[in-house]
Amino acid sequence: MLDTVWFTAAIWIGLAFLASLISIRLGITVALIEIFLGMLAGNFFGFHETAEWIDFLAALGSLTLTFLAGAEIDPETFKSNLKPSLTMGTLSFGIPFVFIWLFAQYVLGWGLYEAQIAGIALSTTSVAIIYAVVVEKGVSHTPLGKLLLTACFITDLGTILVLGVLFADFDLSMLLFIAAMAAALFAAPRITKVLTAKYNAGKISQPEIKFLLLILFLLAGLATKAGSVAILPSFIMGIAVAGIFVNDKTLMHRIRTISFTVFTPFFFIKAGLYISLRAIIASFGLITVLLLLKIVFKFAGVWPVSRFIKFNVKTSNYAALLMSTGITFGTISALFGLNNQIINQNQYTILVTVVLLSALIPTIIAEKFFLPSLSEMGFIEPRR
Repeated sequence: MLDTVWFTAAIWIGLAFLASLISIRLGITVALIEIFLGMLAGNFFGFHETAEWIDFLAALGSLTLTFLAGAEIDPETFKSNLKPSLTMGTLSFGIPFVFIWLFAQYVLGWGLYEAQIAGIALSTTSVAIIYAVVVEKGVSHTPLGKLLLTACFITDLGTILVLGVLFADFDLSMLLFIAAMAAALFAAPRITKVLTAKYNAGKISQPEIKFLLLILFLLAGLATKAGSVAILPSFIMGIAVAGIFVNDKTLMHRIRTISFTVFTPFFFIKAGLYISLRAIIASFGLITVLLLLKIVFKFAGVWPVSRFIKFNVKTSNYAALLMSTGITFGTISALFGLNNQIINQNQYTILVTVVLLSALIPTIIAEKFFLPSLSEMGFIEPRR
């Protein structure tokens, strides 16, 4: 049994290692290569099932990714960009949600709740993809990078709120989760600051990192028990402690290294396993239409705002394409619909395929054809 676990782990890490080499060679974000290799493994090499420990590491990857995405946001920058972030994020969610809901209900003939699940699943933006892209390209500190992260947060917050209002049950578990979240938002930043100041200098045991993981795991458990999603509190907690990370880049680097080296490859490779080439071929027309609708309506929400705040056409195209991506919240929304018998297996397959393809196609186009310079992102490139 144990030898099988080691061999399985070697295969998954081997795929992650191969993805890193290909990413460096082609200049494409490693997350996309990991998704692509996962798709190949699932369709051609029989990787149809995952072990429980792989599922946990993949979930941990999404948890740490969303936490880091929140922690990457400078509170002062968020405040200064509050209006454009709220506008872009709200339109980025609202326009695709409404129009895809109406399309699914009145054109495809889906039921009301089925169409609402489709609208929610295809209106999301991938925090994981955007964070991985802006960090790997070294642009997370630019005005554009920070605007994308904050707008993405608003978009996915809208996803969770609408999903909760339309379908979630509000019971004692939900009240317990809300109370715990409020307490953590108040206490965690203060405790982390004390631990960082007292123990961070040269302490190999890293108690502050373990404390943050403890809080994330507890809140994830309470969120899941309450019928919410584990990554929602992780993103909010990241924002809560962002001020500490702004002043302690070493701490950020340590958590980022652990996450991107060990956890996130499992998340992205597993995401690729869900892309079925057979399902794509069988429903190619509908999948293509839904993917195009998602991108078009994302452009309708993001592009005008980007132009209004003085980014050029190339940069606006880049922003709109990245905001068209989706993995985590879109997949979770579709899975919620399937588990609660709101949508059927075929509808779930179509939605998840569109969601995962939206992680690949818009990002590749954005990086290959519309990647702006630092000056176009709002920073002047330093003289060499």
